[in-house]
Amino acid sequence: MKKSKQNEPAGVKDIARRANVSIGTVDRVLHNREGVSEKTRARINKIIRELNYQPNILARRLASRKTLQFDILIPHISNESDYWQAPLLGIIRAEAELKQFGINIGKFFFDQNDKDSFVKQAELILKRKADGVLLAPFFLDESTQFTHACSRMQIPFVFINSDIPDQPSLCYIGPDLFHSGYAGGQLTRYCIPEKSKILVVNVSKEIKNQQHNRLLRKEEGFRAYFKDNNRKNPVVKTDIRKTDQLSIEKNMSDIFQQHPDIRSIFVTNSRVGSVASFLEKNNMKNLLVTGYDFIEDNISFLKKGWIDFLICHKPVEQGYRGIMSLYQHLVLKAEVEKTYFMPVDIVLKENCAFYRN
Repeated sequence: MKKSKQNEPAGVKDIARRANVSIGTVDRVLHNREGVSEKTRARINKIIRELNYQPNILARRLASRKTLQFDILIPHISNESDYWQAPLLGIIRAEAELKQFGINIGKFFFDQNDKDSFVKQAELILKRKADGVLLAPFFLDESTQFTHACSRMQIPFVFINSDIPDQPSLCYIGPDLFHSGYAGGQLTRYCIPEKSKILVVNVSKEIKNQQHNRLLRKEEGFRAYFKDNNRKNPVVKTDIRKTDQLSIEKNMSDIFQQHPDIRSIFVTNSRVGSVASFLEKNNMKNLLVTGYDFIEDNISFLKKGWIDFLICHKPVEQGYRGIMSLYQHLVLKAEVEKTYFMPVDIVLKENCAFYRN
């Protein structure tokens, strides 16, 4: 039985015929090349949309025999936190899907407690002249220098997990940090009486510089919730710059000696497990504890009741979407959404068995 022409997919010849132009002109529009008037370009694009034309990307990539190099620059998995295993899984998933299109993904990792390791890895990527970069901008100044160099070399870059708003990134994929902290404030307010004392804990060697004040932005949102809702809970804070477990425990011990009436703790990153470990060792019960990230250590304390809430932002999807945004821009030549905020997921003991990053 002959296939109906009405059911055949639209091709370049159909577009050229309908627009009354040559195939070469359609090809220039499809590849966003010069040499076509705006009026003709608009007419061709209208026909492309009407026909729902989908180019054969695989055939095009195979015919060109050109490989594209996407490089990632994210923290390596450490003894302190295995958070970055999740975005890496998303990146690997995207890599498996795009391998057939001649896309290679180089993986570069840095120590999140060492600026120099970030700089060295960034320099290696620039020497390779990658076609696109996926970046976790962990150190503000060093990340800005790197993205400036990428811009000069016309290398598109995508931010995940945190953003540097004044940089010309292709897009940002990650949480709205202020609203994430705001949600933490709302959870806390539901669970403790008014005027109960709250402790905010920031654990980072680079609190003032790290990730464009990433942790402090969450703290700002947390405090804003109480201000906006006229809640009179006193809030104290501690910035812990030595991130080993012994230093965290000493700091927590000191703060509780000064404020024995603390009833709730809000930890602004994945180190909430370290705080929960201190509470367990000292048998400090009846404290509401909220923190971040669905990682093994935190899940364990959540199940045992030392953590009440984990706020999560789909890190696997962040990694996957970051790579696919580069693909969409460089291969499909399609527009990429400038900002893609991840959901604010709340995980507790009762639903953690069903949650997926």
